[in-house]
Amino acid sequence: MMADNGPDAMFVAGGTDLYPNMKRRQQTPKVVIGLTHVNELRTAKGQPKDGVVLGANVTLSEVTNDPRIRDAYPAVARAAELISTPLLRNMGSIGGNLLLDTRCNYYDQNYEWRKAIHFCMKKDGEICWVAPSSPRCWAVQSSDCAPVMVAIGARVKLVSTSGERMITAAELYNDDGIRHLNKRPDELLTEIHLPPVNGWRATYWKLRRRGSFDFPVLGVAVWLKLSKDGTVEDSKIILGGVGSHPIQAITAERMIAGKKLTEELIRDAAQAAYQPAKPLDNTDFAMTWRKEMARFYVAGTLRELAAQN
Repeated sequence: MMADNGPDAMFVAGGTDLYPNMKRRQQTPKVVIGLTHVNELRTAKGQPKDGVVLGANVTLSEVTNDPRIRDAYPAVARAAELISTPLLRNMGSIGGNLLLDTRCNYYDQNYEWRKAIHFCMKKDGEICWVAPSSPRCWAVQSSDCAPVMVAIGARVKLVSTSGERMITAAELYNDDGIRHLNKRPDELLTEIHLPPVNGWRATYWKLRRRGSFDFPVLGVAVWLKLSKDGTVEDSKIILGGVGSHPIQAITAERMIAGKKLTEELIRDAAQAAYQPAKPLDNTDFAMTWRKEMARFYVAGTLRELAAQN
């Protein structure tokens, strides 16, 4: 069906992102291909010691309630559990959250409002109202699951009539508010492969105005592998909600490599980690405060994981 209809068609799973976008005329497919009854996309298989494979249409509630995920991949369960509300988690899919459209205060308005300001670069216009002199769109990646999947090194399978390919979660995202996915429109995300659990640990912290429903204005996912004496053997520190793609805090990762997580080192790493955050005035809260909070959230996640040793 996708091959027959080409760019006029879009896939839909839970519809919690696509249908509101269609109401606002942000996305206007002429053909919508429903995936609800494709049973192969609704399964979760495998065990943590070998890696778990999640079908892309497994609901967020199913991810949250799966004992394998809660016990072995608590960061994945936490990220899924923090998304929206129970009703929408019962509808929304894990694959859909990974493919979430980027968001912006100017873009996420109704059609009449956007028309009144002459639209924006992301849809029907030529200017980014967040940064009018910029040649690119700065809409924000607001998926809760994306930073976690990037941090833990998950992989995703993309399938089309041309074949299939497996890429890392990090490779799925581009630093561009419009072309934010490294996925062709005709490709279907079918599986998320969680890596084997072999001693590493991960966590996720989310900043939002309310205790539920809201999208993240900052998300911090941290993955650590520690030796028996608490030395950091490997790490990933990923920031979400402060850029058009999940941002890796490489300097902070290098800073803690080969060392034990003392309070002083955690503060220094948090200082280094907040610097690559690029919040702009296109979501909730003041952008300078959101950037500052990245420091505290990185420190908090590192303390949480260090305390588990």
